[in-house]
Amino acid sequence: MKALVTALPLLLLAAGTPIFVILLVTAIVALYFFMHVPLTAVPQMMFGSLDKVALLAVPFFIFAGEILSHGGLSQRLIRWVESVLGGVRGSLALTTVGTCEFFGAISGSSPATVAAIGRTMYPALRQAGYDERFSLGLLTSGGAIASIIPPSILMILYGAAAEQSVARLFVGGFLPGILIGLLMAAYIVVYARRRTLAAAERFSWARLAGATREGIWALAAPVIILGSIYGGICTPTETAGIACIYGVLVTRFIYREIGWRQIFRLAVSSAYLTAQIMIIVGAAGVFSWLLTVSGVPQAVVRFIEEMQITPAMLLLAINILLLVVGCFIDPSSAVLVLTPLLVPIVRHAGIDLVHFGIIVTVNLSIGMFTPPFGLNIFVSQSLFKVPMGRIVVGVLPFLLLQLIALLMITYVPWFSLYLGTFLK
Repeated sequence: MKALVTALPLLLLAAGTPIFVILLVTAIVALYFFMHVPLTAVPQMMFGSLDKVALLAVPFFIFAGEILSHGGLSQRLIRWVESVLGGVRGSLALTTVGTCEFFGAISGSSPATVAAIGRTMYPALRQAGYDERFSLGLLTSGGAIASIIPPSILMILYGAAAEQSVARLFVGGFLPGILIGLLMAAYIVVYARRRTLAAAERFSWARLAGATREGIWALAAPVIILGSIYGGICTPTETAGIACIYGVLVTRFIYREIGWRQIFRLAVSSAYLTAQIMIIVGAAGVFSWLLTVSGVPQAVVRFIEEMQITPAMLLLAINILLLVVGCFIDPSSAVLVLTPLLVPIVRHAGIDLVHFGIIVTVNLSIGMFTPPFGLNIFVSQSLFKVPMGRIVVGVLPFLLLQLIALLMITYVPWFSLYLGTFLK
């Protein structure tokens, strides 16, 4: 049966079968032909996988991100960050990174960040003299920060699968997200100096005050979302619901940039995306149960013990695995399928599971802009109407930067765990 569990998914994946179908078909074949378990157990296990409070935050954060990304917040965040960085050489590109950090703390979605920020920043970057490949690479890779900066959908899914605190995962993502932003900023400064790009409009307190006054509701969104969680006021799920209400009130009644019809359409699209994620969650629950009763995780642990591999080498091997998987499988599916298999291995090696969750998230966020199937690449291609080859060449320097950040995050647990020591 172990051969079936390994070979059948690979064959179905090569045939282009959807991930949830691969997981369910493999599980049903194994249960029916090898374990003689009644197939009524499949829907029971699927519903059991969905019966987790943490997963309630997923549809709320998806809807909140959709509302806030379409309601004029991105433009106001861009203007505010640009007013802060005025007069610095390369400030327009730095504004892009800074806005991705802020917007990631609102939406939690990498593709949504690329779309929301890219519409405004790509024409501005090109007009300011930035190279096309640089601009495409910056926007496509910068959106990946949204998967790391909390609130992150990937962290919620990992927390549910690994039975870890979502709040601790959220706070663990702050420093890694900032680290990636700082590395990108350093590269931008060097690039701007070598290209002798002109500085943007000089810093002005009056300009900053005006941008703050105009964007105060946008700036308040991450403060409310994250402050509610870390202040112990609300759980992540309750905070996600508050974010939805806040988003509707601000975008409909204060900024007045979307109407009830568009809010309804955004709710429908959020429901579709939630359904896509949840059916994968259910199917992955059945598949992970099959792996567990088949003894696959235990066999892998014994194999690693026999190899006498060090924790450092184990993490390197897992990083390589996750980077390769991220090139071909969407991050949500990868988290749900691999977490039940990898968690027993890293727990046996003495690796903190919150730290490991951040490592998984960073790896799969890099996969969002890694060819051939990085979702951010397809978003950029659709948004900017350019060949995929130009985007791929543009992301290469930023891919190298994020790989450097990944190594630092992997082997310096302080980045992932330090802020968590302040949680009650």
